Amino acid sequence: MQPRSALTAHGITLPSLDLHLRSYAGRYDSPPLITLGNCSAATAQRLADVLRAAR
Repeated sequence: MQPRSALTAHGITLPSLDLHLRSYAGRYDSPPLITLGNCSAATAQRLADVLRAAR
């Protein structure tokens, strides 16, 4: 499942979610980074709640 669809499945929307272009375009041994960007306090709380419940 892609990051955006996984978050959406839990009612979380990060409007700035995007691929970090420098890590994607560069030659690194690790996979490209994902830029999570900014979110509201309510979204951050929802994300924390989902992560806590997943333990």
